[in-house]
Amino acid sequence: MERRTFIALVSGGLLAAPLAAEAQPAGKKYRVGVVLEGGPFYRTIDGMRDGLKELGFEEGTQYILHIRDVKGDPTALEETARALEREKVDLIWSLATSVTLPVKRATASVPIVFYAGTDPVAVGLVQSYAKPGGRLTGVTSRTTDLSAKRLEILKEMSPKIRRVAAFYDPSNMAAQESAKSVREAARQLRIEVVERHVRSVEELRAGLQALRPAEVDALAYVSDAMLTSQTRFVVDTAKAKKLPTISFDRSFASEGGLASYGANLYAVGRQSAKYVHRVLLGTSPAELPVERIDRFELVINLKTAKALGLTIPQSLLQRADEVIQ
Repeated sequence: MERRTFIALVSGGLLAAPLAAEAQPAGKKYRVGVVLEGGPFYRTIDGMRDGLKELGFEEGTQYILHIRDVKGDPTALEETARALEREKVDLIWSLATSVTLPVKRATASVPIVFYAGTDPVAVGLVQSYAKPGGRLTGVTSRTTDLSAKRLEILKEMSPKIRRVAAFYDPSNMAAQESAKSVREAARQLRIEVVERHVRSVEELRAGLQALRPAEVDALAYVSDAMLTSQTRFVVDTAKAKKLPTISFDRSFASEGGLASYGANLYAVGRQSAKYVHRVLLGTSPAELPVERIDRFELVINLKTAKALGLTIPQSLLQRADEVIQ
C-alpha cells in the first residue's frame, strides 16, 4: 500500500477511533512541555489548544502547558529539554525538526510528539512512518522539500531576480537539506545564491542589516527555525531594503512579507492535538504512525508587491489561497 494512502487511513481511523481503553484518571492534570524557537510557531500552539478542546481537554483543568521559548537560540534547546524531563512533564511537544533533534538527544524517557518540516525518517527521529519504533511520533510536512518551489514562485513574481541571499545555520540538518534544494532550483532558474552562514539570532540580524544596496535582488527562504523565529525582523528588513522574499507560513505574508507557501501552522497544531491526546492517555508513541500533511497554502500580499514595484501575474493570483490587498 502506498505510504501516503496508509497514513491517511491511519489518521482517519486509528486516531479518530473511540478511546474505549483510554480514560483520564480522576483528578489527574497532565503537564505538557512545549519547546519552540518562537515566532509563527505560536500559531501552532493556538491550533493545538483548540484541537485539545474539541477532544474534551480543557487547559487548566485536564492539562497545563509548560511553554519554553528559546527565542531563536538553538544552544538552549538541550538544557531546556533536560529541565522539562527533570520536572517530570508527561510529554514534550517539540516544534520544528531542528528543535526535536536536540530534545531527543537530551532526554531519556519522556514521550515526545513533534512537528517536523523535514522527513523524520531521514533525520533519524523515527524508524519509519508506519512504525516509529520509539518514544517519538508526530506530524510532518514538506517545508524543506518546498524550498525549491518557493524560489520558483519568487522568480515568477519577480522575473528580474538574478542574485538571492540565503541565511541559515549550517549546523542545522534541516537547513542543510533546504539550502541544497535552493541551490539546485537556482541553477535551473539561472539565479546565483549568496549564502550567509549564521549561528545565532545576533549574527542573523547583523547579516541582514549589512546587506548593501544592489548586493542581491531578493531573499531566498531556507528552512531554519532560528530564521523563522525572526519573521518580524526579516519582514521589516526586506521591506526597508526593498527585497522580495517568500517564507513558508502565512503570518509572513500577513505581517508584510511578499508571499508565503507552505503548511498552515494552526492546522498543524490541531492535527498534533490528536497525538498529544492519545499519548497523554497512555498510548505509546511507537504505536502511532507519523502523519504527513500535504495541504499547502499560497498567500500573496499585493500591498507589498505594489510597494516593491512588482506586478503579480494573474495566473499566480488565481492559484493563491489568499490575496492580501
